[in-house]
Amino acid sequence: MTDAALSPAPARRPRSQTRVLFAAAIFTSAALVFTVQPMVTKLVLPMLGGSPSVWNTSMVFFQAALLVGYAYAYAHALQRIGSLKVQAGVHLALLLVAALFLPLRISGLLGDPDPNAPIAWLLATLALSVGAPFAVLSATAPLMQAWFARLRAGHADGANPYVLYAASNLGSFLALLAYPILIEPLTALSGQRWGWSGGYGLFVVMVAVLGAAIWRRREIAASAPAGLAASPPIPWREKGVLVLLAAAPSSLMLGVTAHLSVDVASAPFLWVAPLALYLLTFVIAFSARPIVPFETTLVLSAALGAAVVSMAAIKTGEWVVLFGMHLLAFFFIALLCHQRLAQRRPAPDRLTEFFLLLSLGGVVGGAFNALLAPVLFNTVWEYPLVLVLVGLARPWDKGPLSRIEIAAIALGAVIILTPPIALEIIRYQPDIRAVLSNQALIHISQLVFGLGAICAFLVRDRAPVFTLMLAMLTASAHHIPRGYEWNLSERSFFGVMRVATTYDARLGGDVHVLMHGTTLHGAQPTSPVSRCSPTLYYATGTPLGQAALKIQERRPNGANIGVVGQGSGAMAAYKRAEDRLTFFEIDPMMDRLSRDPRWFTFISDCADGPVRTVLGDARLTLNKESAGSYDLLVIDAFSSDAVPTHLLTTEAIAGYLRLLRPDGAVVLHLSNRNLEITLPASAAAQTLNAPSLHQVFIEDPAQPDMSEASTEALVIAPTEAGLAAFRADPRWRTLAPTEVRPWTDDYVNLFGSLVRQMRYAAG
Repeated sequence: MTDAALSPAPARRPRSQTRVLFAAAIFTSAALVFTVQPMVTKLVLPMLGGSPSVWNTSMVFFQAALLVGYAYAYAHALQRIGSLKVQAGVHLALLLVAALFLPLRISGLLGDPDPNAPIAWLLATLALSVGAPFAVLSATAPLMQAWFARLRAGHADGANPYVLYAASNLGSFLALLAYPILIEPLTALSGQRWGWSGGYGLFVVMVAVLGAAIWRRREIAASAPAGLAASPPIPWREKGVLVLLAAAPSSLMLGVTAHLSVDVASAPFLWVAPLALYLLTFVIAFSARPIVPFETTLVLSAALGAAVVSMAAIKTGEWVVLFGMHLLAFFFIALLCHQRLAQRRPAPDRLTEFFLLLSLGGVVGGAFNALLAPVLFNTVWEYPLVLVLVGLARPWDKGPLSRIEIAAIALGAVIILTPPIALEIIRYQPDIRAVLSNQALIHISQLVFGLGAICAFLVRDRAPVFTLMLAMLTASAHHIPRGYEWNLSERSFFGVMRVATTYDARLGGDVHVLMHGTTLHGAQPTSPVSRCSPTLYYATGTPLGQAALKIQERRPNGANIGVVGQGSGAMAAYKRAEDRLTFFEIDPMMDRLSRDPRWFTFISDCADGPVRTVLGDARLTLNKESAGSYDLLVIDAFSSDAVPTHLLTTEAIAGYLRLLRPDGAVVLHLSNRNLEITLPASAAAQTLNAPSLHQVFIEDPAQPDMSEASTEALVIAPTEAGLAAFRADPRWRTLAPTEVRPWTDDYVNLFGSLVRQMRYAAG
């Protein structure tokens, strides 16, 4: 009796231990895979100016590396090897080979990036830096699920290895949350690099232990684990549907990330939120008992999708509200696609092929955003376009339309088309335009579009009609907040550039305006009387204009001035014949537009003498300039459009001071809608024992709209002699010492800056 009762126990314990080991290995590999993505991108970000496109392009690389891990060349092909022992041996061997690329670092084999071809450089550098360990790690989850299915063939858990896929995504989700909440704020980048490399070593040990467990399991069994029963091949049409269903959430993930980060910064806490939600939808969709039923997803995705497309063109305002709405809509739309994928999952013997198709879809979606869209569109259309097209993923009901649905379609079409038609009528009615401001028109239009979104929601069960109404809503919503009639719209890796014309009688007529993303980067009157007067942040009364005039007064025989951030080239209006002026600009498109006399003539006509432009990231290009050679440096790269934080670190400011003459000065233009960045800059000056002064300039409302702009600036000098002229000016004041931690190349706290700015706005 006792022997019979105890005899099964030894057999059950190994099976239980094996399951735990499988789960632990898959969890660890997933954590490593999704921790390294923001980590490596943050390492490479400073070399490309902090552009939001760096994350999108990096995601294409990671998705492609994931595909390599899933592809026939590895995880899928290994399933054709009958011996689990050989499979485990191959996997362990490749893990050891990939370890040769550690410790984690950015490879310098390709040198500095070429700003004219940044994508190729970035993809190649990531491949050299982390490609091998990432690809091998990414194959772990599907490979081990297939092993588990074979080892547990004939048991209930072996028939549904997809549950382990949910566990894998849960590990990824927790790792992503840990990065911005724990890893980034508590650990310097150097510590993160070594910590991840150590985690990789630990994982290799776990795989070795798992291989030994598989070997022991085979010794216990009378024969090798049975192969899985063969199921019919997946039809090509079905493969196409699976790829598209996987591509849509991948594209939306990058689209919503870019949409949210363009006015804040390209930073891990903004990258991670959409990616974590993306993975969470996988966890829910492939769980044995999803916590969000498919019927609920259908309703919420329709409501939120219709609401978001009606506001997708609005990028300013209540930032937290917009942030939350876009993330919620993305979550439920991605969940809809992934639940549709879960409904279509094949038999377990097709598991690795299924994951291969999902991975291919991820690459397709990412490549569309990062590689194709910048070529196809001259503005950011990919995000709203996919928001519309994903409506086709909803179930198709071929039944006849009800009267309510027909009424909703007709009424919705009228409502949606009314605002753009009314706007075109009002445009030629000066009396109405005088009463209604642009902002009032936008608010009224938003209310109308809300009614249109309700009508679209009422036909949510009619996929084609619902999608058509979303398309109309998107087109109308993007027509309203244009603000100006654009003469030119161009796009590069570094953003969307637009040139427009607005009329200002007090400036003599037409004014050319330069917009980068949603930020005004320059304006120039076309009137001969005022066209060479610097405007906006660069007007003579602003801190930037004051600094130029003070330095020129100190150097009557000529000053050497450097400006980081070219914009429309307005600072060139200050250049005298005896001065030397150099712009440091990362975007070749910006340099080309600012030198095109059709649009701006600050450089070509207003500057007295030649103006030099050095292309590339400012940290890299300034490092090649001679020490002690500049009288004034103006760092004008923080006003918005993804703040390049590496230009505001203690090391960066030390580099600026190194380039200055003893009585020179560096002016940091710190105006920003969403981030408080003055205190970290002031703290860096304190750390360097460099004297500094601060000024907040408020524009005169009596002046023409484009003549000047409110400006916040901090001037720092290597010695007190550099600040003498500024201290004599009462507009410049000394900031109180701050306890805010200075930013360094190893530590940046953008989330803290965002919170401080929100507190200031609220108070």
